[in-house]
Amino acid sequence: MIVITAPTGQIGSKIVPVLLQQTEPVRLIARDPGKLPAEVRQRAEVVVGSHRDRDVLDRALDGADALFWLMPSSPTASSPYEAYVTASIPGADAVVRHGVSRVVIVSALGRGSQIYAGHISASHAMEDLFRSTGAHVRALALPTFMDNILRQVATIRDGFISGTLPADFAMPWIATKDIAAVAAEYLLDHMWTGQDTVDLLGAEDLSYNDIADILTKVLGTPIRFEAGDRAAVKQLLVSRGYSEAMAQSVIDMDLAGERGINNATPRTDGNTTPTSFREFAETAITL
Repeated sequence: MIVITAPTGQIGSKIVPVLLQQTEPVRLIARDPGKLPAEVRQRAEVVVGSHRDRDVLDRALDGADALFWLMPSSPTASSPYEAYVTASIPGADAVVRHGVSRVVIVSALGRGSQIYAGHISASHAMEDLFRSTGAHVRALALPTFMDNILRQVATIRDGFISGTLPADFAMPWIATKDIAAVAAEYLLDHMWTGQDTVDLLGAEDLSYNDIADILTKVLGTPIRFEAGDRAAVKQLLVSRGYSEAMAQSVIDMDLAGERGINNATPRTDGNTTPTSFREFAETAITL
């Protein structure tokens, strides 16, 4: 039995179809099963509720062999550690109670960097929580998602993208479908043991200027990069309901990015994933 958290999210929604092509039974934890495609609801067992809830986890992890754990950020939390670590304690407890053998966790690059990075640092602490259970663990250490650019479709239509990193600062970007492919591979493999970090760097390092240039070529219309202001971004987040601490955590993550927290891992054939940003843009972005 494979249990998937956040099955309607960017990554989980891409893992589930891969798993359902196999013979392993799949159980999903979903607050709103109506967001799942009808064929998924027909083929997978669904436990309704939040994976922050002990009772929900007890139902979901009963008889489970493997768990995919993704803790979405909570914008109103009192700190990133509350959002990721405190919220994950019921999950770690349930792994112990139900003897779940293997846990695949969504985390971030930069473990051991000694750079405070807001959400990223809290993700590393969440990893440690699950490592403490004694389960076999693979923590997928990830850079920025290419899919996040989709949040800027409206401004892309106006001819620009924005960000608060320097225009020519190159860093790794990854497509969530590549993350899902790796996660599914680990979830279906019964042979791996131990606890380890799996660094994934996407296909290439890109700056915002590079991304604007690729979008220009793919969309056939000029797209430029406009530098944003971190203080203004923080105030925007607060105005949208973020707590002060979580808004600052987003900024701290961005500052750590500029300090190179995502660039410290050497690129190899093993940690380079296949989808280029150009391929992503060609398939996912239309005007």
